[in-house]
Amino acid sequence: MSSSTIVRIGPFSQQIHRRTVVVCALFFAGAVLLAGAGLALGDYTLSPGGVIAALRGEGSARDHLVVNVIRLPRIVLGVVVGVCLAVAGAVVQTTARNSLASPDLLGVSAGAGAGAVAAIVLGGTNAAGVGALDVIGTPIAALIGGTLAAALVGLLLGFTGTTGLSPLLAGVGVSALFGGLTSWMLTTASIDDAARANAWLAGSLGGRGWAEAAAVTVAAVAALVPLVVLSSRLPALELGSSLATSLGYRVPASVAMLLLLAVVLTSVPVAAAGPIGFIALVAPHLARLACRTPRPPLVASAVAGAALLLASDLVARLALAPLLLPTGAVTAVVGAPFLIWLLVRSRRDLTQ
Repeated sequence: MSSSTIVRIGPFSQQIHRRTVVVCALFFAGAVLLAGAGLALGDYTLSPGGVIAALRGEGSARDHLVVNVIRLPRIVLGVVVGVCLAVAGAVVQTTARNSLASPDLLGVSAGAGAGAVAAIVLGGTNAAGVGALDVIGTPIAALIGGTLAAALVGLLLGFTGTTGLSPLLAGVGVSALFGGLTSWMLTTASIDDAARANAWLAGSLGGRGWAEAAAVTVAAVAALVPLVVLSSRLPALELGSSLATSLGYRVPASVAMLLLLAVVLTSVPVAAAGPIGFIALVAPHLARLACRTPRPPLVASAVAGAALLLASDLVARLALAPLLLPTGAVTAVVGAPFLIWLLVRSRRDLTQ
């Protein structure tokens, strides 16, 4: 019995592996359970029935405030941010053909963060209290910063190559550059602007509402729709540029478009929630290992990213309650050991 099925819709066809479907279903179920726990647990705990009643518009005014105004936007934002970061990581790892490549390790998150901080602290507020960079907006500033960082990393890798530890070393250098720019902007900012920027740099889903959730969702859909069309080129790109070219693909244009979409999927969440690290690295690897595929499946990576970020945010809220930890701190605790394991394994593979 075959373990995969070919699905055809018009001129498009896709091979669906049954194990991948099962893994996606398990990750999805985990994300749903985590979302339910996030809605119910906290300083004000509700029963499952109370959560359902609040979602249906019933229950007390306090239940409605806690569930629909405070916690639900945070859950929605966490899902969208997790999906965006995980898909961006899967695209970068596949396109670069390097398991150590991810937007945060390649400096894209640092560049996006520097752009967003520039919009916050260098706005040059006028008499009306409106900053000059507010015209652009923090998301656009983050996108510009992320794009500049990606372009700089691409320039460096043009000299060093994309194999081994070269992407990671280039990303460390670019991250240090934009990190220095961010530190300089914070030292020149007013106390209020610096406090706002530092709170944002911690990376957290707290304090966000429906406006941020809606904006990130719209931007994510705008980037994911063309990515669905371009995703058919990923298997060929994974085989190498020479073979992909022989199959009729325009490799430079395909790589440029895919990486640009990955930058968008990284920069917009950074603008909304701050730099939340390691989701883009860990989630694609979890999906690949669970599905037993040679490259990270995009759908499985997306669902894994949502579940991983929801779990991290739940831990950030409950671990030291009533003290709230930044979500980025929790993802770093998980992601840093995972990166060390990847480095050790890569080193072992290179010496064999």
